[in-house]
Amino acid sequence: MSIKIAVIMATGMLAGAAVDAKHEKTVLEYRSKLEMTLKSDTGWLTVAGLHWLKPGQTTVGSDPKSGFVLPAGKVPPKLGVFRLVGKKVSLKVEPGVAIQVNGKPFTEGALVDDGDGRTSDLVTAGGLTMTVLDRGGKIGIRLRDKTSKYRKEFTRRSWFPVKEEFRVKGKFLPYAIPKKLRVPTVIDGVIEEHQSPGEIEFSLGGAVHKAQVLKASEGQLWLIFRDQTSNKSTYPAGRFLYGDLAKDNTVIFDFNKAYNPPCAFTPFATCPLPPRQNSLKVAIEAGELTYHLNP
Repeated sequence: MSIKIAVIMATGMLAGAAVDAKHEKTVLEYRSKLEMTLKSDTGWLTVAGLHWLKPGQTTVGSDPKSGFVLPAGKVPPKLGVFRLVGKKVSLKVEPGVAIQVNGKPFTEGALVDDGDGRTSDLVTAGGLTMTVLDRGGKIGIRLRDKTSKYRKEFTRRSWFPVKEEFRVKGKFLPYAIPKKLRVPTVIDGVIEEHQSPGEIEFSLGGAVHKAQVLKASEGQLWLIFRDQTSNKSTYPAGRFLYGDLAKDNTVIFDFNKAYNPPCAFTPFATCPLPPRQNSLKVAIEAGELTYHLNP
């Protein structure tokens, strides 16, 4: 046996390796659920607008002269006025216009944003919804429309075939004190703060790799990464993946489940980019392929 073949077999990268039927079924069900969620009434395909507020007043409505222009035919030309003071947002509705906030009639008052883990108030008007975003201290209004062009024109998500060798068992290396990271996003000038509890170390493609992970739910670690397929067969900005953390600090990252961030499907998402060290020097031909968004 040649040295090259021995290395390939030792790293689990043998071409044509049998696919575990149970594992494949689990991955395919996971992918199906992701697509159903994306296409749902509250999925990312309904995100149809994003307007960053400036201090003071911003008019909103279907009038093309509005500060924040909404789809024609959905709402009146003049819907109301957003007001930003510091980081606080309020909305004053035009007289006679029907608007609800969290399902109740609304005329004027403050709106809660989604900063610091809060649940933002939901503004509803003419089949449209709006929420207030806080992204690194930058305040914006996100618009959702169930009839958005991105939802209407969506085709399907595309994936590499399931491959056993990309279900990787690694080691979690916790920091003594979790680090606060300033993570850039796909929106110029918008920086998010995330907590990193440590790094993961794993072997893939005959080499050992390290990457920073972000805090996720209990028992899970969030990996945002790029690799040698990025901007080729996979999404240029990187992909997301969650790993299950065991009590012995081993972690399973199944790259067959690596998926595109929301910004692959709408230009109005504010997706975080991979931390600097998470550009992996390996081609991970597993998980989701690039989705070609129509401008």
